[in-house]
Amino acid sequence: MNKRNFVLIVSILNILIACKLQIHHNKILFSEDFQGVLNPKKWVSEIEPLPNSKVYTIDNKLVLDTKGGVSVWFNQKLKGNYMITFKRKFVLNGGVNDRLSDLNVFWLAEDPKNTNLFTRTGKFEDYDNLKMYYVGMGGNTNKTTRFRKYEAGERKLLAEKSEAQYLLKPNHEYQIKIIVNDNMTSFWADDEKLFEAKDKHFPPASYFGFRSTFSHQEISDFKVIGL
Repeated sequence: MNKRNFVLIVSILNILIACKLQIHHNKILFSEDFQGVLNPKKWVSEIEPLPNSKVYTIDNKLVLDTKGGVSVWFNQKLKGNYMITFKRKFVLNGGVNDRLSDLNVFWLAEDPKNTNLFTRTGKFEDYDNLKMYYVGMGGNTNKTTRFRKYEAGERKLLAEKSEAQYLLKPNHEYQIKIIVNDNMTSFWADDEKLFEAKDKHFPPASYFGFRSTFSHQEISDFKVIGL
C-alpha cells in the first residue's frame, strides 16, 4: 500500500468515527407524539379559568384552545446542552377562540422561591416572578415578536421584531427550534434564527413550557435532543 492510499484510508476512518460519535452524541432524549389522553406525569396544564377553554390531544396533536392564558409545561427538568423541536400551527376556522396571535414559549424556567414550579393559574402575570427566557411570536394581536429574560421580577426586553416576515402567517405550520448550548441560547422559526442570547448563569436544571393566550393552536412532533 502506498503512502497516498494509506493517508486516504486513515482520513476516511476518522470521518466515519467522527460521524458515529456525532450521531451518538446528538441523541433524542425525549419525544412525544401526543397519542391518547395527555399524560399528567409528562405534561402539566395551567389554564386561566375562563369559558370555552381547554387543552387536549387529537390526531397526534396537542391542542391549546383557550379564551385566556394557558401554559403547558413539559414535566421533566432539562439539563446540559440540548435542542427542543416541534411543529405548531394556528386553527382559523371561525371557532370561538380562533385568533392569529401568540405563538409563545417559556424555557430555562425555574422558580427561585419554590421547588414546585407548577403553582399558577395560567394568567400571564402569574409568571412574572419566574426566572426564564420567553419568546412571544406574533403577540399583541400579531403586531410584535419579542424576546425577554425574566429575572428578579423584571421582564427585560432583549430584542423585538415587528416586520411582516417575523409575524404569524395564517394556515402555516411552523417548525420551531430552541437551542441551549454552553453559554448560548437561541430561538428559531423555520430554520431562521430570530433571537440569541449569551448567559453565563443558566440554571443547572430547568423547565420548558408552551405558552399562549386567546387562541386555538395545534402542536405536534415534540422532541428534546441532546447536543
